[in-house]
Amino acid sequence: MSREPVKPSGTDAVSARAGETLPQAKPSTAEDIAAFVAKARAMSPHAPGAKGRLIFALDATMSRQPTWDMACALQADMFREAAALGSLDIRLVYYRGYNECRATGWISDSARLASLMSKIDCRGGDTQIGKVLGDARREAVASGVRAVIFVGDAMEENVDELCAKAGELGMLKVPVFLFQEGNDAAAERAFREIARLTGGAWCRFDPGAAAQLRELLRAAAAYVAGGREALLKLSRTTSGAAKLIGQMK
Repeated sequence: MSREPVKPSGTDAVSARAGETLPQAKPSTAEDIAAFVAKARAMSPHAPGAKGRLIFALDATMSRQPTWDMACALQADMFREAAALGSLDIRLVYYRGYNECRATGWISDSARLASLMSKIDCRGGDTQIGKVLGDARREAVASGVRAVIFVGDAMEENVDELCAKAGELGMLKVPVFLFQEGNDAAAERAFREIARLTGGAWCRFDPGAAAQLRELLRAAAAYVAGGREALLKLSRTTSGAAKLIGQMK
């Protein structure tokens, strides 16, 4: 797979390095939280058939290269699942290396997303989940986000700070679906709590298990494009959707 520097174009041209650099997330003030609550109350109910916006966040640290390549191959399944119900815009967010966390613009074409992802290589570094949650919060307020998918295998941050940010997403009615590769206990505890606070779901998949991850990604895309009813319908035929609907509030 080619590992050249990413040079997005058109609506994806945020920078010459595959996306804008995300700022360090800051603690929210009381005014910020009040604004989030007001925004959540003003949000209209999910309308099946309408365009859905999904943040697709991936840990791109060194241990993640096999799963990154797998996600590149599977992301088109999310678009196909959503196409039957409406349409899908995806914002790719990833972190890697030393304090590097980047995001693309909103992408509505699976081939374009695959092209961007294929040019990103994984690099060693610590997790930056707080920045992912902070970006999701900003986008939810600015342009509306129906859900966040996060795929990772570790958590190396202050869990209370992550939970505070997750609580803000919960007030905005933005569920986070956390798909954990492997069996790291600290990551599982944090991921489960983030899912609970946002009204989302946590699921583990086995290392290298493309079929498991495919089902989970399809299920999350169905929710974004068609709401809870679409996820419930899919749960009758796929175990991935059943796992998600069983946890969601």
